[in-house]
Amino acid sequence: MDKYQCPCGYVYDPAEGDPANNVKPGTAWEDVPEDWICPVCGAPKSAFFKVE
Repeated sequence: MDKYQCPCGYVYDPAEGDPANNVKPGTAWEDVPEDWICPVCGAPKSAFFKVE
């Protein structure tokens, strides 16, 4: 599964998810809720970009 990075440097890793914000490990980026925000800086999901 692809990882996505926030401009602040935080990387969303689907294997880890974001359990503190109700995103379970194994959750693909496409399945992360649209209203989810970066746990570090609060940027919207739309600000993230795919990490190659």
